[in-house]
Amino acid sequence: MKSKDLQKVVLSKYQKGDTPKQIYHDLNGGLGLRTIERWCQMIRRSGTITLSKPPGGPRLVRTRENIQKVKNRLRRKKKVSARKISTELDMSERSVRRIMKNDLGLYPYKKVIEPLLSDDQKLKRKQFANWVRTNFRKEDTLKIFFSDEKMFDIDGVYNTQNDRVWAVDRADADKNGGTQQKRKFPQKVMVWLGACSKGLTPLVILDEGTVDHTVYIEKVLPVALKYRNQFFGSDWVFQQDGAKPHSHHLSQKWCRDNFPTFIEKDRWPPNSPDLNPLDYSIWDQLVNNINWNKVYSKTTLIKELKLSVKKISESVVFESCACRTNRLYRLYQNDGSYLR
Repeated sequence: MKSKDLQKVVLSKYQKGDTPKQIYHDLNGGLGLRTIERWCQMIRRSGTITLSKPPGGPRLVRTRENIQKVKNRLRRKKKVSARKISTELDMSERSVRRIMKNDLGLYPYKKVIEPLLSDDQKLKRKQFANWVRTNFRKEDTLKIFFSDEKMFDIDGVYNTQNDRVWAVDRADADKNGGTQQKRKFPQKVMVWLGACSKGLTPLVILDEGTVDHTVYIEKVLPVALKYRNQFFGSDWVFQQDGAKPHSHHLSQKWCRDNFPTFIEKDRWPPNSPDLNPLDYSIWDQLVNNINWNKVYSKTTLIKELKLSVKKISESVVFESCACRTNRLYRLYQNDGSYLR
């Protein structure tokens, strides 16, 4: 907010009877209390705010000309760093950042990785969303049972941008956990988990070689059948993605013979992790619940995975499944594009 706008706000509030402290709190730190008190004193004396000179010193770098230069540079190429702009325009990087943030109202956003969807895939996603919304009532969608597999390794999960260590120098940072060691071939574990609005199944550990349709039929599908029958009896729908073990004709036959209803391979749209609550919510909760300091082998990783599943609250699971109807509506309105 500019100085003239602040003056108008202070004048209006003071004339309505607000005290300087009340005005200070309403502006939420946008103006100092001593400045507000000085302005209120001016209002009492002359009925207005009269400043002899603009507050602060004259701008030497953040001039209108330089602001326009930065704006023009960003218009030509948005994917450019403040450091590069500062070099090109012969000004400090700090000044460039202040221009972009304070004068142009811009904020830096990280790139988000998402699947590249073809027009055909977008069409199939829209068709799937329309099919679900046409054939399932809201209460019916809460009886859909979702399933998914995920690979974990003992090196854990960390964010190179957000996982920071504050220290006086690099050596001090390294001493206080500023390094993340990564094995060339870390031990890995594939797990399967089922989820519905009433809860989660136990975690199924799939660590004996390749997970093909035989392993899927023997180890996964019976667990899905057992635990969903406990929750819903014979009134529920099984959903799985298009992975090869799932779409194999023997897996599809097992589902037809044993499940009350299931979404067949030709119905599920390809490249759509954003339509499975496990992918867009529950897996993240599981990862955040793991105490990675206790993971140093495949055995300890499996132990922590099983413990972390139990820590996921029922409300998180329910909300993840319940919001899917809205996500399908958004997908349809968004012409089948990927949902974040």
